Amino acid sequence: MAENKIRKEVDYISPARRRGMGIFFLLVAIGIWGLFSRTSVSGEITTFMMSTSGTEIQLPGWTFNTVWVLNTLAGVTFVLGIYQLLRGFGKRMNKVLAFVVGIFVFSFLSWATSGQSMNLTGLLRNSLERAVPITLAAFAALIGERSGVTNIAVEGMMLMGAMVATLVGSMTNLWYGVLAAIISGALLAFVHAVLSIKYKTDQIISSTTILIFSTGMTSFFSARFMQNHPELNNPGFFSKIDIPVLADIPVIGEIFFSHSVFVYIMFVLLVVLHYAIFHTRWGLRLRSVGEHPKAADTLGINVIKTRYYAVVLGGMVAGFAGAYFTVGSVGRFDELMTGGKGFIGLAAMIFGNWTPIGSFGAGMLFGFADALANKLAILRIAVPSEILGMVPYLATMIVLAGVVGRGDVPAAINIPYEKE
Repeated sequence: MAENKIRKEVDYISPARRRGMGIFFLLVAIGIWGLFSRTSVSGEITTFMMSTSGTEIQLPGWTFNTVWVLNTLAGVTFVLGIYQLLRGFGKRMNKVLAFVVGIFVFSFLSWATSGQSMNLTGLLRNSLERAVPITLAAFAALIGERSGVTNIAVEGMMLMGAMVATLVGSMTNLWYGVLAAIISGALLAFVHAVLSIKYKTDQIISSTTILIFSTGMTSFFSARFMQNHPELNNPGFFSKIDIPVLADIPVIGEIFFSHSVFVYIMFVLLVVLHYAIFHTRWGLRLRSVGEHPKAADTLGINVIKTRYYAVVLGGMVAGFAGAYFTVGSVGRFDELMTGGKGFIGLAAMIFGNWTPIGSFGAGMLFGFADALANKLAILRIAVPSEILGMVPYLATMIVLAGVVGRGDVPAAINIPYEKE
């Protein structure tokens, strides 16, 4: 009875939010019609290429009348908005919201590509690659926050991991560079754990201090040593690996099965984390110390030890994520090269409701926004490049503004535990 009551409270959607979301759907429909459909030339064709490289089977391009499709999508969105205002979609509202956002993005792509062509397979492949550091950053933050410890220093740990991977990789080999990056992230996370768990320093202040330290140290080493000694900034990078048989599948193979080792490890971490957090005794203990540490302590769970392990493990993932920027991508280190991806990863974790699968989905969304900004610049549409560059960060701000509603925040997050 109590469980059903809690479920009903969670599923409850306030009338104000229901109306607001309905109005939002209607505005999207009007935007598709007014911004895209009315400004498109009648009779023009949009072409999405589904070409793949390295496979004998080539799929034909996807062509359609731009105005007709835009009008249809605007009509569908308008109907969804009216239904949301009159009756509402209830607990399915966020899924409908994702569908409406997808309609808007597809409408924008159709409008931008009108009279031209775009390789949709390449866009999706690029989206996955750009989602890797964001998703890994989300995983790093998620592990610690599930135990009740906030970590906004993920960006700094990624920066340190990127630099250390470059230095060690240049002097030894790429795998040693990745290992060194993981260790560097673990060490910074251990400092954060000691400050926030043992000495009960405010977790925001502790992680901010580590972020500032990492930013300063990486900038200093880059300017003082790596620029003056190019041999220390030339580790190379991992080449892509084609998965046998799977990589030969048209479209799907190129998008998912022809990448560097970092992409495959991201998928492994996704599966392992989801199973570990929700289907193992370790995961149950991790979640319990993040929700109700006193009750967990009463049952014999070592809250302090569990939080230490979680924070350090998150730091290791953050260091690995940082290595992607150098040995997994461009093969060199530049100051502040993470470009805020750690903070976007925090937003992806929140958007994903503190779950690995949700974080991956949100990471793909932000990666798509980033890839889309670069693709639209190539198409030379009538939008300033500065606006296009803001796309992934605007998406982050919208998510943090709570457009998807209240998340399942761990109850004991950012609260130091004192054993009685």
